[in-house]
Formats: sequence, C-alpha cells, structure tokens
Amino acid sequence: MFTLPVFGALFFLPVGIFGILALVFWVWMLIDAIQNPSLSGSQRIVWVLVILFLNLLGALIYLLAGRRS
Repeated sequence: MFTLPVFGALFFLPVGIFGILALVFWVWMLIDAIQNPSLSGSQRIVWVLVILFLNLLGALIYLLAGRRS
C-alpha cells in the first residue's frame, strides 16, 4: 500500500528533472539563435522558427548544424 507513492516519486523525479533540463536547453538554444552574430537576418528567423516548431528536436538540430555557421 505504501509502495505506490514511493514508486511514483522514484519514477516521476527523473522524468521531471529531464523535463526541466530539456526546457533549459531549449531556451538556451533559442536565445543563442537569436543572438548569434554569424547568422544573417533570414537565417536567424529560419532557425528561430525551426526551434519553436520542432521544440527539443529543433534545438538539437540547431546545436549540431546551425550553431557552427
């Protein structure tokens, strides 16, 4: 009877931590795309839209492909 709350806490704690870290990473990549001086105006708009619409996947794509330029 007492194992269910313990199991729930042990399950949702890592999920919550991952969610918070994913949100921080997403915001970090969004701010980086907005402030990146090596991107032109149209490139910046495209990257911001990619990050906004694809969420975590878009932020990861920007990290791997767009941040280098």
